Amino acid sequence: MKKIYIMLALSASFAFAFNLGNLAKSVMSDSSAISHESSVSGLDNSTISSGLKEALKKGVNFAVSHLGKDNGYLNNSLVKIPLPENLAKTEKIVRKFGGDKIADNLINSMNSAASKAAPKTANIFMNAIDKMSLTDARKILSGNKDAATEYFKTHTSSSLEKMIAPIVDNTMKENSVAKYYDIFNGYYKNYGEKYMKNSAVFSIAKSFGADSYLPSDNPENLNKYVTSKAIDGLFKMIAKEEADIRANPIARTTSLLKKVFN
Repeated sequence: MKKIYIMLALSASFAFAFNLGNLAKSVMSDSSAISHESSVSGLDNSTISSGLKEALKKGVNFAVSHLGKDNGYLNNSLVKIPLPENLAKTEKIVRKFGGDKIADNLINSMNSAASKAAPKTANIFMNAIDKMSLTDARKILSGNKDAATEYFKTHTSSSLEKMIAPIVDNTMKENSVAKYYDIFNGYYKNYGEKYMKNSAVFSIAKSFGADSYLPSDNPENLNKYVTSKAIDGLFKMIAKEEADIRANPIARTTSLLKKVFN
């Protein structure tokens, strides 16, 4: 009987210790959360707003400067703009039959157009930052590493598209994207379709998916595609810099950034 009591007592002690350990972990976790919230709440509104906006402007400048230089999109695997899906299917056929330069010219011209448009987008982002409310600023500061970028996507995507589309259209013209697009289509029609009539080659082409490609008479849809990808690239680069500021003290290059993000 004594052994039973001893075992029960040990079990109860173990259970109490286990629950106490869990409770301690819970308290530590809650304390950490409260500490983080307090550090944010302890800052005055002006400091929070100014610090976050400075970080966002730093992210925008980072994105615009990197993507706006020569081959900024083309040489960056994170944001390089490939041919859209329907053209990508045909790209394999074009390259298969000696059209590497033609495909490369089209891809290069698209990415060059996006790079030339990038610097002209800075003011759009800056205006969105200046209009950000204090409530938004607090949510972003306490949010995930890409909270600000997600805010941009939610609140500025449609207006950015409307304002950037004409810029991309003009830069697409300057970079002769339509010309390369027509050459690409023409090459496919002259060589790809000819070879696809050959039953032996058709099976190869079909495996690439080229049989479902329908060439367009104008590159209007391509302009929309490049506009969308150009904006996506800017978002990705802003998110990259935002995450760096949050995680890396060295990236907090001003006293204000250090105060807010520490």
